[in-house]
Order: sequence, then C-alpha cells, then structure tokens
Amino acid sequence: VRLHSHDVRYGSGSGQQSVTGVAAADDGSSYWRVRGRTAAVCQRGTPVRCGQAIRLTHLGTGRNLHSHRFTSPLSGNQEVSAFGEAGEGDYLDDWTVVCSGTYWVREDEVRFQHASTDVFLSVTGEQYGRPIQGQKEVHGMAASSQNNYWKVMEGIFMQPSEAFPTEQYHAEL
Repeated sequence: VRLHSHDVRYGSGSGQQSVTGVAAADDGSSYWRVRGRTAAVCQRGTPVRCGQAIRLTHLGTGRNLHSHRFTSPLSGNQEVSAFGEAGEGDYLDDWTVVCSGTYWVREDEVRFQHASTDVFLSVTGEQYGRPIQGQKEVHGMAASSQNNYWKVMEGIFMQPSEAFPTEQYHAEL
C-alpha cells in the first residue's frame, strides 16, 4: 500500500490527522516530502544516509508523519498520525531511515523507525470503515518484520544546491 493521509482526524486516541495505507497508484494524497529532522538544516538534494533522522511532510496538508504513545484504533499498536502546521511540528516527527549500505537508494526497501519511541512504521491488514472505508491502518510496531518495509514509488529529483560539489552525491537518489 501507499502511505496516505488526508484531513480526517482520528475519533479516538490523539484526535490528530489520520495516516492510512491505500492501494490506489493514482492517489494524490500519498505524496510526502523528505526533510531534515526537527530543527536541523537539510540542504536540498543532499542524499539521505542510512541511520539518518528525517521528517516526512504530507504535501496535501503540510503536517508531518508523527507518532506518540497513544494506542492505534484497530490493531492496538502505537498510533501514527500527521501533526504540525506548514511542516513545523515537534521532535515526535523524527524518523530514522533504516537501510543497508551508505545511502537510502530509491529502488531499495527501507524501514522507518520512530526516533523517540523506537517503533517501526508498519501496515498490517486491519481496514477502516466509515469515513475512510477500505483504507488500512498504519501504526508503529515494536519489532521489525515484513510489515514495515517501504519503498519509494514516485518522486521528483531535486537538483543539489550549488554549494555542494555534485560528485559527492549518489546517482540513484
């Protein structure tokens, strides 16, 4: 599924904007911007290192992928929500990129581990009813498994800033 969000709030737990998984490949609410961790400067075009903390900002609403110690509504795992305004949130928006090698390569699967609570961004099989019928619950799981691998499906290449020599960049990113 694709990581999705929209301005529909959870009816329990935090009451923040819900984050779900959808199967549709043409879903405009499944685009996220990769940014530096909270309060960090991250120059455009800089490759993302395995082990680096990042934020994922939802393009449609400007809220960051977020987690905290609320229980997710369907599975009873840890709730994942979208939080903040215009890309500004707090330290609970930081996720560590877990991958092999030096950099996060577009074609490779990665995991995202919440920097504060150590859960992995996951999706299993639980599906919502109204008002987001058929969408799958995205939640945080304590253990790594096949349910928490993610892969970039579409994207826009951002030219590195002129301040950085191009030869230090990994070609696939």
